[in-house]
Amino acid sequence: MASGLMGHASPPLSHGLRLLEFDAVLKSISRLAVSPAGAEHVRGIRPTGDPATARDRLIVVDEMVSLVMRLDWMPPHVPDVWQSIRRLGVEGSVLAEEELIAVGRLLASSREARADLRRDPDGFPHLTALGGLLPRSPDVEDRLGRSFGVSGELADGASRELRRLRSELRAGRSRLVRRLEKFSAGLPARLQVADGSVTVRAGRYCVPIRREGAGKVGGIVHDESSTHQTLYVEPPMAIDEMNKIASLERDEAREVRRILAELTELVRPLTPDLSTAFAVLAEADSLQARARYALGHGGVRPVLLDPSDSSGLTIVDGVHPLLLATEESAVPFSIRLGADESVLLISGPNAGGKTVTLKALGLLAALAQSGVIPPTGKGTSLPVFDEFYAVIGDEQSISASLSTFSAQMDAVREILELSGPESLVVLDEIGGNTDPAEGAALAAAILLDLSRRVALTVATTHLGELKDLAVEEPAIVNASLQFDAEALRPSFVLVRDRPGRSYAFEIAARLGLPEALLNVARGRVSRDNRRMEEVLKKLEHDEREASRLAGQTRVESRKLADREREIEERTAALVEREQAVEREARQRADRYLLAARREVENVIEGLTTGGTRPDPDAVRRARQEVESMLHANRDQAADELEERTSSDDPAIDPEPGDFVRSLSLGVAGRVTEVRSHDVTVESGGVRITVDRADLVTAERPPSEAKPDRGGTLDLPDIVPRPEVDLRGLRVDEVEGPLLSAIDAAFVADLGRVLVIHGTGTGALRKEVARLLRGDSRVASLNRGGFEEGGFGVTVVDLKGGEI
Repeated sequence: MASGLMGHASPPLSHGLRLLEFDAVLKSISRLAVSPAGAEHVRGIRPTGDPATARDRLIVVDEMVSLVMRLDWMPPHVPDVWQSIRRLGVEGSVLAEEELIAVGRLLASSREARADLRRDPDGFPHLTALGGLLPRSPDVEDRLGRSFGVSGELADGASRELRRLRSELRAGRSRLVRRLEKFSAGLPARLQVADGSVTVRAGRYCVPIRREGAGKVGGIVHDESSTHQTLYVEPPMAIDEMNKIASLERDEAREVRRILAELTELVRPLTPDLSTAFAVLAEADSLQARARYALGHGGVRPVLLDPSDSSGLTIVDGVHPLLLATEESAVPFSIRLGADESVLLISGPNAGGKTVTLKALGLLAALAQSGVIPPTGKGTSLPVFDEFYAVIGDEQSISASLSTFSAQMDAVREILELSGPESLVVLDEIGGNTDPAEGAALAAAILLDLSRRVALTVATTHLGELKDLAVEEPAIVNASLQFDAEALRPSFVLVRDRPGRSYAFEIAARLGLPEALLNVARGRVSRDNRRMEEVLKKLEHDEREASRLAGQTRVESRKLADREREIEERTAALVEREQAVEREARQRADRYLLAARREVENVIEGLTTGGTRPDPDAVRRARQEVESMLHANRDQAADELEERTSSDDPAIDPEPGDFVRSLSLGVAGRVTEVRSHDVTVESGGVRITVDRADLVTAERPPSEAKPDRGGTLDLPDIVPRPEVDLRGLRVDEVEGPLLSAIDAAFVADLGRVLVIHGTGTGALRKEVARLLRGDSRVASLNRGGFEEGGFGVTVVDLKGGEI
């Protein structure tokens, strides 16, 4: 799989691929590579004529597309080490520091890419196999990494001797600089140079002095300033110490060369692995570039057919690859050819896009066979061609004394000699550049011969006589590119089974040629050609009319879809509004329930303070009555509220003594007081205030219940439970269910209730503590034990069931 090692020249492009501009397409894809090696790999890929190999190439690119989409994967750095790898093959060669660093980086990149490509063997089997080719040499990689510093030179720790020599060098240089600074400061001011400091000239430490002081200072002059007024002198007192430093520097250089030779010998046995790593990393970068190219144009991997397959050729939404980078709205084309249709003849006016489509057909096939997902849509299936032949443009040769026509015929002759049953032949303006009648006859003979000789021939022409070939030979299919005669502009829409018109008279008329001249020209056209032009013109008119009607149908369909969407939105809004009304009714019921409970508790507390001990059963039933006002009537309230909301019945005008029902609460009772908007209703000994609009007239019962605070109320019991689950409620929804559970447990003398609120943000736990901390019935609040739920549970211990 790791083909195309650097240094191994890729096979040159065939003449046909050059004419199709295949190299220009590869160059545009190579810009997506992140390394020179990856870019060169892209430029070196070539179509394969083996269907299985071509399919494998596309599959691995498709896997890379998924990897890039999933992880935005980029290949690690691929250093340019090919020449260094070649030098390793020369016995006794020593790599430089930067070369050994690059080798270490290559080993690290190999290790990183191996892990990336092998992360999903089931999802990416081809990439996993490619990653398995990448070598690992952790010991060598680690040794190289420790041997060099961030500056790119050998680290002091590369050897003990190098550490010693560099330590002595640093100490000696520092000592010498201090002595020279002291010497320079002691010179007479007339000999000193303003802002002068110790510097290095010719590898020796020097001090700057004025020229007139050379005789007084002595020593060795190593350099002078551009004005010749300053000399850089090594004083006599520094010569011996500088010689010692120079000796240490020579020792250091010898030790560096020894270490580099040692490291080179360490990596020399890895030469084959390094070559493989370099080639595979270059291919991985190439695959990444091809994957991003596919993602950029949104292409779908085509199906590649075997030579024995009878499916023919299908291109869906194909685009010329070079137009992707130059035109924002390249018009895609689609074409379908059966297995017995081997010639596609595209006709139409000049500048109508025929040559672009011609090249696009060849390029899409060449890219697919090279492992590049071409810019085509889903449903594309292509034959696999063993060779690509082309005759495009002006190929006249002055040196060979060949005219354009002669050069074209010479190229056709070569194609007829070399092409085979699995070849693709592309011919631009076949039969042109000579006498039209003879050119058309010769072109017809060539196309008929090719229809039986090669897998597919794609040709363009504007010769009218060739358009009749499709009638004579079923293997030849006419096609044309639509042209807007009014705007003198091609639409680039490919139409099968219809020859194209030349539009010569329309174009000439729009450009201002006299009408009389054009009439003469029209009269000189043969009757058959005029008849063909009229038929084609009528077809175009009918097609435009059909397109207009189809457009109107689409507009009406869109309007209908918009209306349906509007109805759906209104229905959804109505349902949401109904749900909001129901929620509001439930919330209002909760507020009234809590107010009623507080009133009951206040009455009980008043009785206790006054010395009267109420009947525990009466207390229990009073509390239960309040709770059942919500639980027993909520469904009925929602139904009645919905009925009231959807009706046009006006609100009632109650008077004291009337019997009414609250829609939101589902409570019926007697009106005791009427205000402007609010009405007080007494029900079961409890008075509640509701909105006038919330009331409907209710049938008065045979015997109206009278409030009796000291008696009993015969209401259904609430079953006490040892726990209450508040999870899923909002903070403002906790009070009702919590106090109801405490009421029931207290009356039933349960002694303990587990309040389940979950951990979450802690808001529910805090609200439970706030509501129960001052409750006279609660003995203590504690966090739940481990087996009870920990922080997600509050344990409520209740006092004895007495008031």
